[in-house]
Amino acid sequence: MAEISELKIVPAFADLPDDQLAWFLSQTQEMHLKAGETYSRQGDPADAMYVLLEGQLEARGTIGGETVAFPINAGNVTGVLPFSRMKQFTVSGRAVADSRALRFPASRFPELVQKMPELAQRLVGLMSDRIRETTRMEQQRDRLAALGKLSAGLAHELNNPASAAKRAASQLRQALKRIKDAAHELGRRDLTPSQRAEIEKLEASFTQTDVPPADALTISDLEEQIDSLLRSHGQNDLWQLAADLARKNVGPEVLESLYANLGPETARAALVRIAAAVEIANLLNEIESGTSRISDLVLAIKEYTYMDQAPVQNVDIVKSLETTLTILNHKLKRGISVRRDYHSLPLLVNSFGSELNQVWTNIIDNAIDAMGGKGELRVRTYRQDSCVVVEIGDNGPGISPEVKAHIFEPFFTTKGVGEGTGLGLDTVQRIVKKHRGSIQVDSKAGDTRFQVWLPLAEPAG
Repeated sequence: MAEISELKIVPAFADLPDDQLAWFLSQTQEMHLKAGETYSRQGDPADAMYVLLEGQLEARGTIGGETVAFPINAGNVTGVLPFSRMKQFTVSGRAVADSRALRFPASRFPELVQKMPELAQRLVGLMSDRIRETTRMEQQRDRLAALGKLSAGLAHELNNPASAAKRAASQLRQALKRIKDAAHELGRRDLTPSQRAEIEKLEASFTQTDVPPADALTISDLEEQIDSLLRSHGQNDLWQLAADLARKNVGPEVLESLYANLGPETARAALVRIAAAVEIANLLNEIESGTSRISDLVLAIKEYTYMDQAPVQNVDIVKSLETTLTILNHKLKRGISVRRDYHSLPLLVNSFGSELNQVWTNIIDNAIDAMGGKGELRVRTYRQDSCVVVEIGDNGPGISPEVKAHIFEPFFTTKGVGEGTGLGLDTVQRIVKKHRGSIQVDSKAGDTRFQVWLPLAEPAG
């Protein structure tokens, strides 16, 4: 049988009058739990508060699609608390070790509030701490979910140019061997200075990068003429050179001149070297393009997270939006066109920069999902008095009045588990309010617009 002295050891009951503690004990049921025994199940009616006197309990359940578990040590109060709106237990409780607890029925809470007002006040504080901790865990989970989804997209975006650069580097080794062998072959031939000059001039003209591209029909005709010419000279294995030269807008008369001046065998060696040089130039362009894309993405990531920068600073809103669009490019390029309408002058906001990027990420990601990955995303900025207004719209099906009434509520979502960025619009609203701004949404079929109003900052003097 539990004693008053045992109850006083529990922090929530410390220093309370003995008569109140005696009443509390008279209303409880003492429970003796064996290790592994369950005392409440997720989904059961939330009908009792538990005071753990001895042993250790564990609360475990699924919240937001993830399994959570946390220990409950002796001296803690768990279960439903006074004034809680919880109707069902959100987690299951079981004993980790042999334990002894007191079960207080929730039906007695009105009497508890009257007879033990100090305890009721302490339990309200305990409930506030519990809500604060749950909210912190949810926000942390949301941030990790958002980070995971963005990381997956960025990994894909980085992998494409990295793979292309790696593939080009591998092909480059083979092309270098071919140009080396062709150079040796030409070195064994007795070429006049004018013949060498003609080969070098032709090679330089083929490998220059500023040649304007011809139209597809012209390229196709030229490739066919060049391939026919090469075959007429017995060169049936230089079809790739025909394609490369056609893209460079080279006419067959240039090759006829080469054969006339060098002879068939020397011309072949020269063309093999030229073909290898053209391929090397193309491969170098691929490597340069791929590494530049990687560099741009790394820069965008640094700007998105404001890495190595002051946490609070004047942020150029357009630059912030463009960085976010770069980060989300893996989702946009699947079928979303972006229409930009930016204010002509820079609009600065004194901001926690990375937090504003979370706002744009969430709204844009929601718009992409609303359009089913295909449609038009509209991004607009303008100045209204002392504020900058960022308007992000889409031509999706719109938001129903029933959903619109709840979209800024904590933990509200219309998406399934594992979908979206994981950052709710309640988080967006908190960030906007933290920046002394406001957010509103107007929606009808084919035209949904989120407007974020933020106070302008003066440019640094």
